[in-house]
Amino acid sequence: MEKEWLIEYQDYLNYERQYSSETVKAYRDDIRDFCQFLAENGGATSFAAVTEKDVHVYMSYLYEKNYRENSVSRMISGLRSFYRFLLKNGKVDSNPFMYVQLKRHSRALPHFFYEKEMDALFAATQGDTPIDLRNNALLETLYATGMRVSECTGLTMPVVDFDNHAMLLHGKGGKDRYVPFGKYCERALKKYFLQARAPLMEKYHKEHDFVFVNHYGDPLTAAGVTYILKQIMKKSTLHTTIHPHELRHTFATHLMSNGADLRAVQELLGHSSLSTTQIYTHVTTENLQKNYRKFFPRA
Repeated sequence: MEKEWLIEYQDYLNYERQYSSETVKAYRDDIRDFCQFLAENGGATSFAAVTEKDVHVYMSYLYEKNYRENSVSRMISGLRSFYRFLLKNGKVDSNPFMYVQLKRHSRALPHFFYEKEMDALFAATQGDTPIDLRNNALLETLYATGMRVSECTGLTMPVVDFDNHAMLLHGKGGKDRYVPFGKYCERALKKYFLQARAPLMEKYHKEHDFVFVNHYGDPLTAAGVTYILKQIMKKSTLHTTIHPHELRHTFATHLMSNGADLRAVQELLGHSSLSTTQIYTHVTTENLQKNYRKFFPRA
C-alpha cells in the first residue's frame, strides 16, 4: 500500500483537523488492520484498487471475528473518512466505503455461492493442462475444507493425509486443526500432484513442500490465489465477482443448510467462539425465507 498517502493523511488529522493522538492512532490502526486483511486474503494491493466487493468481504470478516456492531461502525467510518481524504486530493477515483450502510444491531450476512454456482465454477476448471489441474485442485481444496487463504498458501505436502482423508491446517494464533476432505478433493489433488505439480517442480528445478504452485513451480501467494479464482470466474457461466473468503463462507453455509451441527462447523472453521459461527444460522434462515417467499403460493 502507498505509505506516503498514510503519512499525508496522518498529517492532515494532526494539523488540519487537530485530532488527539489517541484518535489519530485509532484511525491509523484501522487502516493498518484493513491492509493486513487484504494482504492475507489476496485482496487489492493498492488503495486505489480497493472495490466495494473488498469492503463487503471485509465487513463479513469483522463480524466473523465477533467485533461489536459499534466497533465495526467506527472502523468503517474511519476508513470512509480516509478515502474521502484520498478522493478530495485526487489520489483515487471513488470511495468504496461511501455507500456502506450500517444498521445498529444488524450484521452483514456473508455472501456465499449456491451449489449450482459452485458446479459452474468447477466446470470452468476442467481441462488437462497443468494449470487446469492446479486450478481444479485449488478450488476443490478451498471448498472442501473451508480453509483461510493464508492456510491454503501455507499448506504443505506432509500434512495432507490421504490415508485418513484429512489435512492438518495451521490456523491463526498458532492453532492447528484437522479438517477432513472428500473423494472429489482427493481425486483432484492426486491428479494435480502427479500430472502438474511434479512436472513443474522438475522443469524449473524447484524443491519445496508447498502444495500449490504457480506456473514456475514457486509457492502460490494470497494474491495469486485471488487471481486464479478471478480467472476461473471469467471462464465460467456466472456473471459475478469472487473473493477467496467467500468460499469459506460457502463451505460453512452448505454444511449448515444440509443439517450440520453448529459445534462441528465451529471446529472445522477453527473459530475460537461459537458465537462467531452462529452468523451462518442467519444465512441459512435467510435462504429459507427466500425459498418460502418464492415458492409458497400464499407467502
